[in-house]
Amino acid sequence: MLDFTSALYLGFWHAHPSLPPWPRLTTGAPAALADPPGANLVAERLARLQGCEAGALGTSALHVFWDVFGWLGREGTAVYVDAGAYPIARWATLQAAMRGVPVRHFPHRDVAALRRLVEAEPRLRPIVVTDGVCVCCGVSSPLREYRAAIQPRDGLLVIDDTQALGLLGEAPSRAAPYGHGGGGSLRRLGLRGPNILIVASLAKALGVPVTCLSGSADRIERFKAASQTRVHCSPPSAAHIHAARHALDLNDQVGETARHRLAARVALFQRRLNDGGLRTTGGLFPVQSLPPLPATTAQEVHRRLLAVGVRTLVRGGEADTGHITLVLTARHRREAIERAVDALATALEPIIAQPEQPG
Repeated sequence: MLDFTSALYLGFWHAHPSLPPWPRLTTGAPAALADPPGANLVAERLARLQGCEAGALGTSALHVFWDVFGWLGREGTAVYVDAGAYPIARWATLQAAMRGVPVRHFPHRDVAALRRLVEAEPRLRPIVVTDGVCVCCGVSSPLREYRAAIQPRDGLLVIDDTQALGLLGEAPSRAAPYGHGGGGSLRRLGLRGPNILIVASLAKALGVPVTCLSGSADRIERFKAASQTRVHCSPPSAAHIHAARHALDLNDQVGETARHRLAARVALFQRRLNDGGLRTTGGLFPVQSLPPLPATTAQEVHRRLLAVGVRTLVRGGEADTGHITLVLTARHRREAIERAVDALATALEPIIAQPEQPG
């Protein structure tokens, strides 16, 4: 079976023999009393990688986002959410809404709409929530413009950079379309400043289900003091911390090679599809989706692909439609890409060949 559903973009695996041993899986104590051994060193490395002063590890993106909006959601603020933001961040803004903080949504990547919302509430400090890269369209958010829209009112930009961490970096070029270093969206755009917080899980490109909050040293310390999950929930385990350190080591050692290989696989996939008259959305992002089909048709194509050994995703779209989606990784061989494209063409052939119905 050729699997195109794994989001381990760089193909980093962390088998037990590749990790150093640990005396016990967990300390049994909350992070509010003491961070687990090694957690602070990993958080510092992640913060530096992303171009930030300091970081704090959390068990998951939901844990961290929940605490961020429990801490920031107070009187005198308003939260503005890009409509394309990943669901976990949107769920967490309920923390602010329950405290009476206005939570507004604006159209995806619409800077003018954000400005209008901010200007309509001049007495409130704006907090903008967005992804660094949209997983659906594969396009980077206009982070510089978002920050400019809220900067005059001492606003704060909260970025879910899970999709970009480990993938995007500095100085992108034709030879290195993802850039260098894997530091994520801020590194790619050259953005810095105390009015930015980054929540980034390592579960995608770096392959570890643990999350880091990065920002200025002052904000990270205030977050730690206000965090409720650091009091009431278990911190990351020793296994997660060791795997995160291993992922950072791999990024230093072979990250550039993996990103180059991944870019080549995505380019090959798109080129072969284009040769057959097919197109995908996603740009060079490893999540590639075909144009929408009726939902039942998308499910039928999905079944046809499974029958020939190609596992894909079906993402729901608008108006009862579905998108056939493939997630490419650096571990996919050229032969696997070729086979997947051939299988797609065969599965879609009856649909493409159907004559248009008279209006």
